[in-house]
Amino acid sequence: MRRIPGAEAVERKGWWRAHRYLLLRRLSQLTVMGLFLIGPWFGLWLFEGNLSSSRVMDTIPLTDPFVLLQLLAAGHWPLLTAWLGALMVLAGYALVGGRVFCSWVCPLNPVTDGAAWLRRRLGLRQGSGLSNRLRYWLLATLLVVPLIGGVVVWESVNPVSLLHRGLLFGMGWGWLLIVALFLFDTFVVDRGWCGHLCPQGAFWGLVNRLRPIQVTAANRQQCTSCMDCYAVCPEPQVLKGPVHGARRGVGPEIEMTDCSHCGRCIDVCSEDVFSFTTRFAKKAENKT
Repeated sequence: MRRIPGAEAVERKGWWRAHRYLLLRRLSQLTVMGLFLIGPWFGLWLFEGNLSSSRVMDTIPLTDPFVLLQLLAAGHWPLLTAWLGALMVLAGYALVGGRVFCSWVCPLNPVTDGAAWLRRRLGLRQGSGLSNRLRYWLLATLLVVPLIGGVVVWESVNPVSLLHRGLLFGMGWGWLLIVALFLFDTFVVDRGWCGHLCPQGAFWGLVNRLRPIQVTAANRQQCTSCMDCYAVCPEPQVLKGPVHGARRGVGPEIEMTDCSHCGRCIDVCSEDVFSFTTRFAKKAENKT
């Protein structure tokens, strides 16, 4: 009988504690989408625009810093409001962790999570031939291409932007790309898009270096090696050192910037190995 990740956590901790961060992430994603939808649906324009560029209550500009970089590479000098919007977004994600975007905001995350769930249910092999560093090469390429050609092309095919704009204004052919990504993640490469290819996730991974909040395997001595955390983690490579590296002198904090702060390892661990912490707590502990 195939093991279901998190089943033991449900038995020991209860259904809510075994799913709380997953549910809170879905609530966050729905809230973000709802803030954009209530404008065209009900005429209450709290957020106007999309994830690439928007205004809050027709006053506060918000700009995707990755889009701004592409515009600069293409030789376009954005307006002052775009600079201010990008700085505010960058500062906000620097405070909580850049890859919080990927797990708590990105509209494509439920699609890729659904593909990962179906892949586990079908018992498909978890390995892949793709490096998770490939996304950083794609990020660099997307900044070099407009530098050479003078044209920003990525945002017209970026599945994250396409899905968000499509849910607001209609998808058209964009649905084909979303379905293709779902099938790719399900049957070809586990977490193929988010874990290996997405350049936007790579950008937020770089911002993630500034994060004060991180996940720690503080109670790793209680680990029973059930591997449930590895099964559900969108970036399982971040777990190896913190969980199993005590003998090698590796600390329990997840230092790798690939961590998306999704909290699923906390959810599914029946032994409460994981928790959220801050770098300040680590520094205070080192001083004592």
